[in-house]
Amino acid sequence: MSKGKLPLNDLAGGAGRMDVLIRAVMSALLTSHGLRKNVEVVLHLQGGPGPHRRLKFVGSELRGFHAEERSVAGLIAKAIREPLPAIGHWIERAPGLYDGGGKLSQTLKEWSDSVVIRLDADAERLWIEGGSIPISSIPNHPSVAFLLSDDQPLKTDEGAARSLGSTWLQGHHAIAICHFLLDEGVELNL
Repeated sequence: MSKGKLPLNDLAGGAGRMDVLIRAVMSALLTSHGLRKNVEVVLHLQGGPGPHRRLKFVGSELRGFHAEERSVAGLIAKAIREPLPAIGHWIERAPGLYDGGGKLSQTLKEWSDSVVIRLDADAERLWIEGGSIPISSIPNHPSVAFLLSDDQPLKTDEGAARSLGSTWLQGHHAIAICHFLLDEGVELNL
């Protein structure tokens, strides 16, 4: 992928488990019949030689985004064929899809106005102990940014470490749980 090629027929192997990232993007942005307009997703592509690349999906601006892995992979493939932008600069590659250079530190700098939560199965729970699910949905949370990694904790101390349970979940499952908690207005342990 560092050479700008994404094998659409091998997303789970030759693409460096791009299938996992695509499922995370889809879980973050899609509802049953539309897109979450208040969500942004930043993917960090660090595989292969060369500088780190970031892709940002902005729910309020996305057009032509379909609930199918190969379709999302096609958007990503189109973006990574282009030259890597400078660190800290975003270039729109498709409506709502931005391409930029930079590492996690750059993303965290851009998220300075958000409460950053780093998901870690070994940390204290994300929700308040003894809390309950409200009778009716009352979304009422500040801007929250979640950091997710693969099957290992992130190698950073940035953000408050919080858990969704003692089992490591796949990213798209963790995202769905976070959306549920935020959508229902469950009191969070921020």
